[in-house]
Amino acid sequence: MIRSGGNFDAYVFSKQPNYDEKTVRLEFAKAVPLRTVVVYCYDPRATGIPAAVAKAVPLRTVVVYCYDPRAVGIPAAVAREFGDVFPGAIVTDDVGRKVASTTTLFEVVVAGGRAIDALRSVTVAQHLFGIERIVIVHHTYCGATSFTADGIIEAYRREHGTDIGSLYPRESICISDYVTSLWHDVRLMRTSAGTPRKVPIYGYMYDIDAEALSLVVEDKTGPTQRASARVGSRARRVGVVSVPTETRHRS
Repeated sequence: MIRSGGNFDAYVFSKQPNYDEKTVRLEFAKAVPLRTVVVYCYDPRATGIPAAVAKAVPLRTVVVYCYDPRAVGIPAAVAREFGDVFPGAIVTDDVGRKVASTTTLFEVVVAGGRAIDALRSVTVAQHLFGIERIVIVHHTYCGATSFTADGIIEAYRREHGTDIGSLYPRESICISDYVTSLWHDVRLMRTSAGTPRKVPIYGYMYDIDAEALSLVVEDKTGPTQRASARVGSRARRVGVVSVPTETRHRS
């Protein structure tokens, strides 16, 4: 599906009339009753819970997105956009051991789909498999838009007696504006020493109700970029920002 329009402010909780951070936080906890966070490897053979791994797992695309269960359609949408295989199938040997996978898209699932939490995963993915592209996706009505950097820092100080003010870069803590956030995350990913220089990086918005992608930011470089005829073939291009060359390799 293709979604029209490019103003995402309606999906940012902190930009709504009469926004009250404490009230929204309480209501969000009721709407998404999260109890357990599971951290596991993105190897598709591990979904039930190395040497020739590159041959066993034909990775092409790394997609970074939020762990909100409403955003579960993101990897499939990205796979359609880039012609990837997802979810694929697990390949077993003669004795039933899981030895490979046919998927070409790997998921890095983090809070808000923010790049800062995915940098190490991208570095490891490149080292083990080699990658062709990186796709960063934010989604509508994300919980990361329901609080502010000041709000979460103060809440931790009050509720846990700890100061997290210097723990994370402030611009990566929450999402106050989707386009600004995607621009920042694409640039952060590009300037990371662990990101291959010739790999294109894309920033998308995903509408969780329409199940549609909108291309917002692209940093295409080198021979691995997808053909221009395919850009936005399935996803709508919304005021797409092309990252200037001089900002790409400052690391």
